[in-house]
Amino acid sequence: MKLVVVSAGLSVPSSTRLLADRLAAATVRDTSADVQVVELRDLAVEIAHNLTNGFPGPALAAAIDAVTSADGLIVVTPVFSASYSGLFKSFFDVVSAGDKDALAGKPVLVGATGGTGRHSLVLEHALRPLFAYLRAVVVPTAVYAASEDWGAEGLAERIGRAAGELAGLMSGGVGRTGGHRAGSSGAGAGGDVVPFEQRLAALRA
Repeated sequence: MKLVVVSAGLSVPSSTRLLADRLAAATVRDTSADVQVVELRDLAVEIAHNLTNGFPGPALAAAIDAVTSADGLIVVTPVFSASYSGLFKSFFDVVSAGDKDALAGKPVLVGATGGTGRHSLVLEHALRPLFAYLRAVVVPTAVYAASEDWGAEGLAERIGRAAGELAGLMSGGVGRTGGHRAGSSGAGAGGDVVPFEQRLAALRA
């Protein structure tokens, strides 16, 4: 299996990349996936050119191929103006422009970083709806890290929970929350439809 990590951090070192790396490390502990990191900072010029001429450069084309062929994604963005960064959104605009179903059914773990915990709802009002629109399967636990969260036990707990959910979806089994593999369309192992109430109860378990 292949796990692709998309980091939209702009600085070096980057708290966004740090969160992405911790999420990836926790996910790999639960699955044997190979990890590939896509740094959007290095692709900024090619992303801009693609938006104006419609053709990806070689590095951007390789990144798009990595994302679309991955068994699971971890995507992390810094918060700008109470939402995801423009670079982050532009990259996924480019991915979906080539194939509107490129992320359909793909397990995705979303994360974000910011200077204050007041922006934590960006996960629910911006990131989760974006990937729902792209028809990806977003794991129940999203992870936000404010400046004061680093080194706190709560952040490590959220990382572990989210990573377990992603690993469960990638492996095709049941994760720590009981979630089924992406693309199963609610079907059980024998192809029978699993009632929504049963799936919801499994997620709450």
